[in-house]
Amino acid sequence: MYKLAKTCFAVLSLPAFLFAGQALAADAHDAHSSAAAGNEKEQIRAIVKNLVHDNQSFVNANKAAHFAEHIKGQKPRATVVTCSDSRVHTHALDKDPEGDLFMVRDIGNQITTAEGSVEYGVRHLHTPLLLVIGHSACGAVKAAMGDYSSIEAPIKRELDTIKVPGKNADDNKEVMTSVEANVNNQVAFAMEKFAAEVKAGKLAVMGGVYDFRNDYNLGHGKLVITNINGDTDPAKIKAAGILPTK
Repeated sequence: MYKLAKTCFAVLSLPAFLFAGQALAADAHDAHSSAAAGNEKEQIRAIVKNLVHDNQSFVNANKAAHFAEHIKGQKPRATVVTCSDSRVHTHALDKDPEGDLFMVRDIGNQITTAEGSVEYGVRHLHTPLLLVIGHSACGAVKAAMGDYSSIEAPIKRELDTIKVPGKNADDNKEVMTSVEANVNNQVAFAMEKFAAEVKAGKLAVMGGVYDFRNDYNLGHGKLVITNINGDTDPAKIKAAGILPTK
């Protein structure tokens, strides 16, 4: 009888023990979640503090005269289509980009997914240059090289318009070939869309790759021009006389 009672007690006590274990696990999870939330808040606070500090430094360094021309309106020299990638920024292309570059950014430096913005730069701001800039190790190009069918629908729609030959995103040569192919596809699209402007000599369409990996062995961060008005032959690009010789 004692043995039976002891067994019954153990059986009856098991759910309570499990519930207690679940409660402890839940408390631990809540504590971890709270700690994670606290860390996230600290990270956000640090980021915002840095942004506000840097902006104030910019304000202190640039008085009203600096903005006088900008207040009147914009007359950019080029419409630039480049990737949203955080490793690609205007200071690598132009040390004083304000008023110079009409920037259009999206994943995969595509004209097709930002057509209105690009058209505004070319046909309303009348920039004489449309520059499409891809970059080494492009995540959007890598994604387009593989199976991205399970990704969120809005992102999938933007990847659907990237057509590249590479299939192995782990092969850097294939990635770079695909990066160039994507740039060439965007230039071809622009050449057709803005054919009248190009024919009239009012617009040049150029493509290039911002090479922060130094895949071309020309220096980390080099902007390598790979396409001028649809021509991708390096000798012809050089002979065009548009690029500086040094």
